[in-house]
Amino acid sequence: MERTTAELMERFNAAFLQHDPTLLDDLIAEDCVIENTVPAPDGARIEGRAACLAWWQQIATAPGMWFDVEAVEVFGDRAILRWRFHWGEGPDNSVRGVNLMRVQGCLIVEAQGYVKGAGQ
Repeated sequence: MERTTAELMERFNAAFLQHDPTLLDDLIAEDCVIENTVPAPDGARIEGRAACLAWWQQIATAPGMWFDVEAVEVFGDRAILRWRFHWGEGPDNSVRGVNLMRVQGCLIVEAQGYVKGAGQ
């Protein structure tokens, strides 16, 4: 059964909201690439299914950390995920960000992450 990009993003987000890394198992392509939000200024590049899966599983299971999904917009094989990431209570322990996702063959092939930063 083929999944739509919207269905894929729903399941992707559920892995983080439910802290269930098993939901990611069949969502990631062999040639997946993540451009991570850290370290500043350009982030790290993570390549390949195994590395991308391990990275996202680590985030999904991190104790004391959680995501709020703010919006999901889907445009064919692309999606924009807006979120807030928390590592503690209160606004000083969170950051807003966005992932630009690309899907091919019902699998995630690209994720570019960006976060809002403080101005100087």
